[in-house]
Amino acid sequence: MPKIAPSSQKNPLVCAIAYDGLCTFEFGIAVELFALPRPEFENWYRFATVKAEAGPIRAVGGITVDAQENLDLLQEASLIIVPGWRGADTPVPDELCSALRAAYDNGARIASICSGVFVLAAAGLLDGKNATTHWRYTEALAQRYPDVTVDPDVLFVEGERVYTSAGSAAGLDLGLHIIRQDFGAQVAATVARRLVLPAQRDGGQRQFVPRPQPKARVGSGLAALQDRIRASIDEDWPMERMAKAAATSGRTLARRFHEEAGTTPLNWLKMERVSRAAELLENSTIPLSDVWDVCGFGSAETFRREFRKTMGVPPLRYRERLGAV
Repeated sequence: MPKIAPSSQKNPLVCAIAYDGLCTFEFGIAVELFALPRPEFENWYRFATVKAEAGPIRAVGGITVDAQENLDLLQEASLIIVPGWRGADTPVPDELCSALRAAYDNGARIASICSGVFVLAAAGLLDGKNATTHWRYTEALAQRYPDVTVDPDVLFVEGERVYTSAGSAAGLDLGLHIIRQDFGAQVAATVARRLVLPAQRDGGQRQFVPRPQPKARVGSGLAALQDRIRASIDEDWPMERMAKAAATSGRTLARRFHEEAGTTPLNWLKMERVSRAAELLENSTIPLSDVWDVCGFGSAETFRREFRKTMGVPPLRYRERLGAV
């Protein structure tokens, strides 16, 4: 049975893993959240940096880190943070994997920021669990570790004392979540205010993922139809009209879309409309009340529902965050 009860400790020990090639921003998140003295609170964390391996620790940006060369310290930790990793294809030292597993068995919580998820996966701590990471690495994680269920959208995932966060800044969201668990919502809100951050962000990382170019083979028979629909995206495009424009049957059109675009005609159309709306929200000052009309959603309610379902946030919030104006 686990010996550590992290949330019940007055001064939980947090250990951050340092490694050669250390990601300075992710490591800085761990330091800012858990190592910074906070005399305004009666109880707070203790913090230690632990080397993952022997030898010099050179961080990104030319910084050298002087850390404790003592993985045994992890056995005393309430929380262990892996702030990124030097590469998805870079092997994880066996000694580090063993130390993380032993600490987990002892009751510690293990958290990763961004690419640090590959360390947790290599240690076997994510087998049969849900996890997330930066959107650039989600496919690699899923392919390399098929026993891990990868959620590519959320900012962080918690499960059975193992935490994973999405891209680098999502480590702040995860850290505030852990602080909230340990010391309560009021303390977490105070830390967030000091960081000039919301205590909780809504949405996931879908809103930040570059929109992919439409899939179509060179010379595809769908290209002309797709271009025609994009040129009149504000018009109604039921399946019957698509099939007529392509001079084929609805069944044949559906099969061709599946083969060449990997989706159904109507789902492709919805994604095109959402993508067009996102471009307008980012790069124009067109009123929100007009966006749904020029993108062919049919109603403001349908626009808001489909946009939020696809992008993870409402249209107004998307413009506030990513709009150029």
